[in-house]
Amino acid sequence: MSAGADTRTKLLAGALRTVTEQGYAKTSARTVAAAAGVNQALVFYHFGSVDELLAAACRYGAEQRVALYRERLARVESLAELLALGRELHAEERVGGNVAVLAQLLSGAQTQPRLAPATAAGLALWIDEIEQVLARVLTGSPIAEFVDAPGLARAVAAGFVGLELYEGVDEQGAQRALDALEQLSGLVGVLEELGPVAQRAVRARLRRGSGRRRA
Repeated sequence: MSAGADTRTKLLAGALRTVTEQGYAKTSARTVAAAAGVNQALVFYHFGSVDELLAAACRYGAEQRVALYRERLARVESLAELLALGRELHAEERVGGNVAVLAQLLSGAQTQPRLAPATAAGLALWIDEIEQVLARVLTGSPIAEFVDAPGLARAVAAGFVGLELYEGVDEQGAQRALDALEQLSGLVGVLEELGPVAQRAVRARLRRGSGRRRA
């Protein structure tokens, strides 16, 4: 790795660490440079501005975390397994402060529009992985035709970011939310265990309900 690339990596890691430990509002060229162990002028030399650095750091951080979990996500074979892995990821990422970084940057993007595209791109990396898992595990399920996998993937990703914020003020409530999701996955599991005749009846009933909502 060249000296320039090494400095960029240090700055990206320093930016993520600063947002995690001090929050978006207190992240500056000075605090990031201190965390990275470099001169703060290098922030502007390599990225042009602190916001551009944070945007790059968001993408960098998401790429690192998604790559870390990709193999485990690829082994998921049911909604129940996806939820179980989601609980593990939530716990691991919360300890590491990684979900908090994304939440901080999503919040910052409300007032700094330049952050929005990169933050959305970072979140999209997670969404793409989740969508692939959902498409795989829903294949053959009696509810497959009634579920918008891309939309559900976005709901799951947004939900886990929201849980990170919610858990900070109501840890028990956040756990109850995860428990409720587990109950829903259990219901889907029951449907999948029904025989062909019962599954056809469930599909027909769901189609009738879906038709009334569209009307």
